[in-house]
Amino acid sequence: MNQEMNGSEVEGHLENGPSDKIDYVFKVVVIGDSAVGKTQLLSRFAKNEFCLDSKSTIGVEFQTRTVNIKSKVIKAQIWDTAGQERYRAVTSAYYRGALGAMLVYDVTKRQSFDHVARWVDELRAHADSSIVIMLIGNKADLVDLRTVPTEDAVEFAENQGLYFFETSALRGENMKMAFFKLLEEIHNVVSKKALDSSNLVKPNVSTNGGLLKGLKIDTISGADFEVSEMKKLSTCSC
Repeated sequence: MNQEMNGSEVEGHLENGPSDKIDYVFKVVVIGDSAVGKTQLLSRFAKNEFCLDSKSTIGVEFQTRTVNIKSKVIKAQIWDTAGQERYRAVTSAYYRGALGAMLVYDVTKRQSFDHVARWVDELRAHADSSIVIMLIGNKADLVDLRTVPTEDAVEFAENQGLYFFETSALRGENMKMAFFKLLEEIHNVVSKKALDSSNLVKPNVSTNGGLLKGLKIDTISGADFEVSEMKKLSTCSC
């Protein structure tokens, strides 16, 4: 399931301004060890900015970006979670309702990659089973300092069923492609669930003298179909 870092372009583009109609709001969490570049990745995608003196995130913050994917206007609500151990209990509550996750490690810090498996376990323990996970190897521009071979990450992603990109928040390399790929896959999951929900009532009817003999109704739980509607979202400025 891994996506090569120079893979094909994902169908989608940024909206130049606010839209009159938002089709979906997708909640995405960005997780990983502290100082791997999570905030910089988000800042680069949401505002095309990179801050050299960025400080560690305290608690949880989020930014939004409206994009167009497959003719649908999607508002990505991206939550930047602190990587420090003391915030783990706080951030775990924010997994609820997340449709996608970006799991980030630093290609120059082997330990951050070694912790990826633990982050996957935590994510799958708290998030919905259908969550789409993208593994990100950040700081790929620091070639001489690399300690995590691309092959190791590819193997892990394939074994865990994750998508994978290597990025550089500093240079903006593969940033847009990685985010759009994640949002596109979330859209695919949501579309499939929407299609399934349209078939919730499946009549199995036979008549005997004009009498109704049976009716079968299949249901899915609300937790399996968590797509926020814009009208239910409180107004936030970021």
